[in-house]
Amino acid sequence: MGGPVKTDTWKRTLLLAFQSLGVVFGHLSIGPLYVFHTAAPDEIKSKEMLYGLMSFVFWTMTLIPFVKYICIVLRVDDNGEGGTFALYSLLCRHARVGLLPNDQIEDDLCLYEDGVDSKAKNTVERSQKSRYMMWFMAMLGSCTVITSGVLVPTISVLSASSSLDRSLEELFFKSQRKREKFGERTEIPFAYAIIIALFVLQHFGTHKIGFLFAPIIIVWLLFIGGLGVYNILHWDQDVFWALSPLYMYKFINNLNIMNWRSLGGVLLCTAGSEAIFADLGHFSKRSIKIAFSLLVYPSLILCYLGQTAYISKNWKREGIDDVTHLRTSVPGNLRHVYPLLSLLSSAVGSQAAITATFSIIKQCLALDCLPRMKVVHTSSEIHGQVYIPDINWILMILSLALAFAFGSISHIGYAIGLAIIIGMLITTCFMSLIVALYWNKVLLAACFLLFFGSIEAIYFLGCILNMKRGAWIVIVFVEVLLIIILSWHYGVMKKYQLDMENKVSIDWLIGLGPNLGVSRVPGIGFICTDITKGIPAFFSHFVTNLPAFHQVIVFVSFKSMPIPQVTPSMQLLIGRMGPKEYRVYRCIVRYGYRDGIRDINEFEDQIVHGIGEFISQDDGNSEASCWSPEGRVVVSGNLHGGNALITVPANDSFTTCERPVDVEVQKLQNDEQPSKIRKRVRFLLPPESPEMSLAVREELQELLDAREHGTTYILGKSQFFAQRGSNFLRRIIIGVYIFLVKNCREPSMLLNIPHAAHVEVGISYTI
Repeated sequence: MGGPVKTDTWKRTLLLAFQSLGVVFGHLSIGPLYVFHTAAPDEIKSKEMLYGLMSFVFWTMTLIPFVKYICIVLRVDDNGEGGTFALYSLLCRHARVGLLPNDQIEDDLCLYEDGVDSKAKNTVERSQKSRYMMWFMAMLGSCTVITSGVLVPTISVLSASSSLDRSLEELFFKSQRKREKFGERTEIPFAYAIIIALFVLQHFGTHKIGFLFAPIIIVWLLFIGGLGVYNILHWDQDVFWALSPLYMYKFINNLNIMNWRSLGGVLLCTAGSEAIFADLGHFSKRSIKIAFSLLVYPSLILCYLGQTAYISKNWKREGIDDVTHLRTSVPGNLRHVYPLLSLLSSAVGSQAAITATFSIIKQCLALDCLPRMKVVHTSSEIHGQVYIPDINWILMILSLALAFAFGSISHIGYAIGLAIIIGMLITTCFMSLIVALYWNKVLLAACFLLFFGSIEAIYFLGCILNMKRGAWIVIVFVEVLLIIILSWHYGVMKKYQLDMENKVSIDWLIGLGPNLGVSRVPGIGFICTDITKGIPAFFSHFVTNLPAFHQVIVFVSFKSMPIPQVTPSMQLLIGRMGPKEYRVYRCIVRYGYRDGIRDINEFEDQIVHGIGEFISQDDGNSEASCWSPEGRVVVSGNLHGGNALITVPANDSFTTCERPVDVEVQKLQNDEQPSKIRKRVRFLLPPESPEMSLAVREELQELLDAREHGTTYILGKSQFFAQRGSNFLRRIIIGVYIFLVKNCREPSMLLNIPHAAHVEVGISYTI
């Protein structure tokens, strides 16, 4: 995974700056394709009005991407990670405002940090409403990112295919009538072909196509920057006066509904600014600042100035078709080069939006906010590069539907503007809370919120006025996504609550006697459960109906943490349930929203090694331990019991062609990789020593014997029914959750469990 650069040399910084141009700034760089075409009214009233739009473009580009993100927001990161989830994660840890309880034993061990204690922090922590509001804001920001993954490819491809269509008309058809017929037949089919090709290529991952991104964007930025200089010198050298804030004042002074609507299009010049912070984990802060300041920002400003200069001299001329489109300002034979270049840059910009969608969905999956689905890691080195097949095809279908239903750049542009401003407002609110609650600078937080919040509120009002002209698309997408997220989250929380209410106490286990009242068979049984205390109801149901179980029982719980990664030494919490002779253990596996999921054999090895350490140190005096109602739970990485077990390569290392169920690690360096090597290790006891008691040695030997006999994973298969008399809204939410449970990928474990070692136990709940 790419985190903060350890050796931040200038050579490495410049290399990262080069790479960031295609990944971070791809979306921001294609703004000239549709900004003026969307922002400029159908009929330009005056040159002064045009200068007012340019003044808004300049100051918006300066204040939001440059000042807000480059100079301020980049200073706040979550262990090198950025984005909406990173800000929410910081708030959850430092102010403890998360919805999920974070005061349990599995949360307090070196993962959560307390910010500066203050009155404001204590007030927010005590308010349950503020917790729900912050969670809702984080989900809303995620929904806008996912929505952009549909809208950005559509508008980019429509704009580029329109330019390609016009170029082909001029090359092959001299008759105006033939051109019109040709354009009617080909413009939308071009867009369809490009959209399909773009999404089909996604399964290769940025590992293979990413090396093309930076050169394309560099050439594109140099091209539009040079085009801007040409248009300024050729058409209107006085256009620099448009940079004066005076023209913004005149624009606002002549306020009417048309002017407000134009601001919704102006906002598109900042489309992609969120990527500056969201993709921080792949690059260093200095590399992003250098790339933006030295190339991206000046090239875009020159291009917008050049467009303004061209439009100011040509908007009254007859015969100028679509004068606000960038292609009309391209001189001479370069008009035939422009379509191909704009098409490639649009693909890069669309790729950035699609990649961001994959990343945010993976984070939602890690926090149980979306149904389970397969996630493909397309790089073994950069963990943030992921591909989600189901989402990819859904995005493609929705993009094709939008292109068919609208086919209008301006309508989709208004929708993107609303999605952008919602995301920016959420970032502003979260940033203000972090400054107030974490840095304890309430006055500075108020100033930040007031300054940037007022600017973004103006644009938000302009986007709302465009609701009938296309912005309603965002509302529809966001509502559908929120229903899915809210339904899934409600169902998961309700299921957890029911699991806690129906769990069996440790006394029930002890009451069965030393032999558990059942036949003990060789092997290890991993009981996978969501609860971290007590015995799940499905296990008691299983033992009651089938009185036979393994000689070693391990209750495994997965705990999602609101942090990017959990260090390997802090991932496992090991404890004992009941007396030693029962051989029943508790294992809590903690992972962050950026953590990769290990192979099943690696997972088993880690747990066995952790339990071995726990057994060897189980003398009740470990400083790394703490107590829960069920007994002692310790962080396995802090036990220093490396002499408990010795690992040696197993003789039964094997090659398998099985594909993982939930998460697939795809190494793209080798195209022809028909199988995957998975190596197992064998544990041995060290030579006898006076430091290890006979009882500990016997327990360790029994653990190793059980591992050699094999493992079985037992999961609860829950069925849900809505309660009688539930209100309409509750029944809809429960119905959506039940539908998602039945249709999402199984099993719920985040591992590749072989079918032969997988047992499900059914249990019904009424929610």
